[in-house]
Amino acid sequence: MSIDLLAAPPGAPAAAAPSANPEPWTKPPSYWRARSAAVADVSAPVASIDLAALRYNALDLVVRSSGVPIRVASKSIRVREVLDATLALPGYRGILAFTLPEALWLANTHDDIVLGYPSVDRAALAALAADEQNAARITLMVDDVAQLDAVDAVAAPGSRAEIRVAIDADASWRSPVLGHIGVRRSPVHEPAEVARLAQAIVARPGFRLVGLMMYEAQIAGQPDDAGSGDGVIRWMQRRSTDELRERRGRIVAAVRAVADLEFVNGGGTGSLESTASDPAVTETTAGSGLLAGHLFDLYRHFSLAPAAAFALDVVRRPVPDIVTVLGGGWIASGPPVASRQPLPVWPQGLRPLAREGAGEVQTPLQGEAARRLSIGDRVWFRHAKSGELAERVDRYLLTAGDRLVGESPTYRGEGKSFL
Repeated sequence: MSIDLLAAPPGAPAAAAPSANPEPWTKPPSYWRARSAAVADVSAPVASIDLAALRYNALDLVVRSSGVPIRVASKSIRVREVLDATLALPGYRGILAFTLPEALWLANTHDDIVLGYPSVDRAALAALAADEQNAARITLMVDDVAQLDAVDAVAAPGSRAEIRVAIDADASWRSPVLGHIGVRRSPVHEPAEVARLAQAIVARPGFRLVGLMMYEAQIAGQPDDAGSGDGVIRWMQRRSTDELRERRGRIVAAVRAVADLEFVNGGGTGSLESTASDPAVTETTAGSGLLAGHLFDLYRHFSLAPAAAFALDVVRRPVPDIVTVLGGGWIASGPPVASRQPLPVWPQGLRPLAREGAGEVQTPLQGEAARRLSIGDRVWFRHAKSGELAERVDRYLLTAGDRLVGESPTYRGEGKSFL
């Protein structure tokens, strides 16, 4: 089916309509039982997207971005129909892709794609350089002149289309007390460093500088309501936000003195409010907030609906209070800690074993709820992040209340595996 996030899905019961019960997920027993009923006849593993929850999240992100357009991060979705449906909503504009081959594929149907990470993929760079339409639709991300050299080594400036590029400037906080706070991405951090790179790009034939990106991972990607130490995290995020707003303003001014920028991109699902309020920013980015992995339950200032989830079958009962499901070891990226494991959400009261965790082929779960489960029963999980779940399945089943109303292939289901 074609997903329409502004309309109730075909065959949806009244409870799935926005005006009737806009937040059915706030009542877990009825919500998860309805999802179970919708996919009861489908063999596990089952990955599903609840359309009412997806619609809620998509519209909530627009509200949180306060009129600043949102670029959709495709790595957190990896389902073309979800990307298309989201971009059809007012408030969304363009895609932030994660590899150049992916961007080339999406450019067949989309005309505003920014590559979120540098690429030295020679075959993909050659395809980009040889096609005027692709070159007009895709913007490469750079933070070093060596990345420009990689393009020129594939196709000399006089023999190829002009390549659009954006600068990725480091948004981490260099705390006088705590040191480096954030992720290790770009080597250019200070306004003068970014300006020198901008000048080098403008001076290079065959390239056009059109954008700037600064992703504040220490704000957007760091939960602030996870328990012990949250006060320190919130203090860090306030200080980092203040520092970044001042520095980003100076960086943007320095780069605009060199080139006419089409966009200044910032933020992520966890920082839409603060990023959108920065006058230097012209667009935000979000992706994980659409499907809502369970890590995003741990933020104080917003609440997402559990749109994407997957169900596995109970195949063993080792002891009365432990059941074993087939599969489950679908770990999210990041540090190898417990929070990156899938979270069993229904029936409530199940937890993975500390000494086993989520397994490659089987996952034991313990708790009082296990005593009531039988061989063949279903257990629902939520993935820690978002996009990585799509790498494990070839389709998402689309549900509306207790009805199965369609399905959408993932990248994998379309025969694509980019990373």
